[in-house]
Amino acid sequence: MKTSTDRILTTHVGSLPRPADVADLLLRRERGEIVDDAQFESVLQAAVRAAVDQQIAAGIDIVSDGELSKIGYATYIKDRLSGFSGNRPRKPALDLQPYPEYMEKMALSAGKQNFKRLCCTGPIKVLTTKPLEFDLLNFGSALAGTTVSDGFINAASPGVVSAFQPNEYYASQTDYLEAIATAMQGEYEAIVDAGFILQVDCPDLAMARHTGFQDLTEKEFLAQAIRQVEALNAALTNIPADKIRMHVCWGNYEGPHTHDIDLIKIMDIILSAKPSAILFEASNPRHAHEWEVWQQANIPENKILVPGVVDSTSNYVEHPELVSQRICQYANIVGRERVLAGTDCGFATFAGVGKVDSKIVWKKLETLAAGAALASKKLFR
Repeated sequence: MKTSTDRILTTHVGSLPRPADVADLLLRRERGEIVDDAQFESVLQAAVRAAVDQQIAAGIDIVSDGELSKIGYATYIKDRLSGFSGNRPRKPALDLQPYPEYMEKMALSAGKQNFKRLCCTGPIKVLTTKPLEFDLLNFGSALAGTTVSDGFINAASPGVVSAFQPNEYYASQTDYLEAIATAMQGEYEAIVDAGFILQVDCPDLAMARHTGFQDLTEKEFLAQAIRQVEALNAALTNIPADKIRMHVCWGNYEGPHTHDIDLIKIMDIILSAKPSAILFEASNPRHAHEWEVWQQANIPENKILVPGVVDSTSNYVEHPELVSQRICQYANIVGRERVLAGTDCGFATFAGVGKVDSKIVWKKLETLAAGAALASKKLFR
């Protein structure tokens, strides 16, 4: 994993706006319509190459495939693993439940989530590795001939899979997590074996408190979060920590977020996870103050912080000087070499859904790079 040895390196959380033809194909597949595999692969090959080129043009050092081939970061697993079926309607997040009119406005401005929320109704096993193999080859081809510092590919953590797809089969939640971890281990290892950095997405450690696991008490949630990290660490046994990064967030949507669990309550759980790099929200109005929590935390020396220094739910384009100030806050905590500049979350976590205009996404990534350049002048002089 590249670090900021000479200047502050830039990255993002992973998902990028899907072109209209990509989103159309994904949504058609989601509805059960027949989509020609050759057409799908041809469209994705062009889209991923374009996304890589746009990231490089924006000044991003550590790039991804944009998660363009996936319907959603936590629900794509239904196309790769057996044991999932049905469609259970989700409960609204606790902070949004008092505001039904606002939820309707959210759907109008950001788009409705059209993907299926399945349940675990049978034993979980690897169904096919073809989608993963395609993603690895496609991203590798898109990176060929470029000068990017690193490439990363996202994968769902056992905990977030369990948060999005409720268990109706295994005797206990622990058994369910272990089954997911066993099934996902091969995907994690294949990503690293292909020469990429693995990013495990873990909003289950924060967001799920007020969404998928909202019926638990706080004590129960924290105990479950510990089990989720244990399952994740077990699945990562064969991968060096410096080949892994982990994303934690409280939900990539513009809402009150008044029920977000405080970072200080989950800090030790986050730090107990194996991945070296931690990507987290640090710029939106509900979490921008938590640099002080990181300042007071006992952060192991092998951990790299990747704060979100631009927001992923607002069409405001941050000023580069503000981005620089945010980067420097964290450099003052762990040192400049252990900080990368990132985003609060992905810009298109589900196909067809996204609050930020697709063209403005690239302006925000450009300002991320510009702010990192300003911070580098301050920190590396």
